[in-house]
Amino acid sequence: MPSRLRSALSAVLIALACLLAPCGTLAAWAAYGLGDTGRYVAAMAPLATDPDVRDAVADTVGDGVVNEVGAGSLHTPVRLYVEDATRSFTRTEAYRAGWDAANRAVHTAVLHALRDERTAGRPVTVDLAPVTARVRSTLVRDDVPMARRIPVLHTEVTVLPAHEVDRLRKGYHVLDVAAFWLPLAAVVFAVAGIALAACRRRALTATGLGTAVGGVLLALAVLLGRRLTLAELPGAVDAPAAGAVYDALTATLRTASWLLVALGLTVAAASWLTGRYGHLLRRRRPPTGPAAEPAPRPTRTRL
Repeated sequence: MPSRLRSALSAVLIALACLLAPCGTLAAWAAYGLGDTGRYVAAMAPLATDPDVRDAVADTVGDGVVNEVGAGSLHTPVRLYVEDATRSFTRTEAYRAGWDAANRAVHTAVLHALRDERTAGRPVTVDLAPVTARVRSTLVRDDVPMARRIPVLHTEVTVLPAHEVDRLRKGYHVLDVAAFWLPLAAVVFAVAGIALAACRRRALTATGLGTAVGGVLLALAVLLGRRLTLAELPGAVDAPAAGAVYDALTATLRTASWLLVALGLTVAAASWLTGRYGHLLRRRRPPTGPAAEPAPRPTRTRL
């Protein structure tokens, strides 16, 4: 194969590998990070103690209780009292257990709907009555006014409407396949590109630098995604609480993006230093050609 063709093909393969590396990382995070119930619950667990999330929960519960009991002229005092009681409740172990149970129930229901084709055309619903019952029992024990009037009904709460489930199911299947094949393709393309290169050391350096650039772009994409997500929230959603949830879910992805940067820079630096050191050794090495013949000794003539 001509040298120019090898170099061009090597460059294309290395570019594809550097492009697929962040895409494969994103797909693996979505499929194996968000798609695992245990990892999801573990990522969401610290939010039970987040001040913004606790405030959002207190506001939501306060509005819900006031709407249910119909406080009339006592609307504001009752709401403030319930919010204070709810904030106190969010500092208890019972609240943290209820938070984990609710997240596990929601994630299990959504994951089942995305994986099971038989649920096509059905919304994802979750019964959160046990969590409501635990909150009410705690408020009753603390003598919160009208806490006994809080209804605990086994009503199904819609997490995702049917049309959203059908749309997300297709995307989930694509991610499930891409999470395995994209990282594998990135490795294969990188190895093939380096093997075809006329100068493998330079190809290895380029691969490392390209991987680092891909990691930086992935980190910037996570940051941009946060801004866009918070900008498109409806008015009823608490922005600080939503930001805390986004940060918790993307923590692993941010770590993976900086690992790509560190790995790429390490490979590039090692390749460059190895080549530099070899060049210095070759310059200092004495010539190894055949030894020069000694010059003939001058003969002295006798007169």
